[in-house]
Amino acid sequence: MHFVGIDVSKKSLDTLWLRQANPRKVKTRVFQNRRGKEHEVAQWLLKQTGAEPSEIHVVLEATCIYHENLTYALHEAGLQVYVANPARTRDFAKSEGFSSKTDKLDSLCLALYVKEKHERLHKWQPEAPEIRQLRALGARLEALEKDRQREENRLEKAEFNQSSERVIASIQDM
Repeated sequence: MHFVGIDVSKKSLDTLWLRQANPRKVKTRVFQNRRGKEHEVAQWLLKQTGAEPSEIHVVLEATCIYHENLTYALHEAGLQVYVANPARTRDFAKSEGFSSKTDKLDSLCLALYVKEKHERLHKWQPEAPEIRQLRALGARLEALEKDRQREENRLEKAEFNQSSERVIASIQDM
């Protein structure tokens, strides 16, 4: 089995393959976190490890939306994907004596975490496309409702302060 930790941020995917645990040997690479480039991570891991996709266990933390495209790409490539709770991985890092925090150390800690815990972790499974689309539509509706409420608040304030008709008309147009 091969264990990989990926520290995900808005701009980058700091990837670390734990080649050997003791003595510790690793192979790292940083990828851009851009739509359409996620498959490069899976290709690199398959090439470096020389393993079957099902033998590669990858863990990453849930990071807002920035991990989602990568999880789908890794899963589609056949890798074993785990999305970890950041609080649990932080506790694991403390228990292992990690005191400093860099992207490379975070990815190392994630690789050690999946090596130690993979048998107890739940493998990530993609949602049905319909569920994913419904969730996106719900989020869009919520954003529109918030925008509408903000504009209503602005209109109330403008009318109370006796703002110009031009300002009030602009708010009403929105």
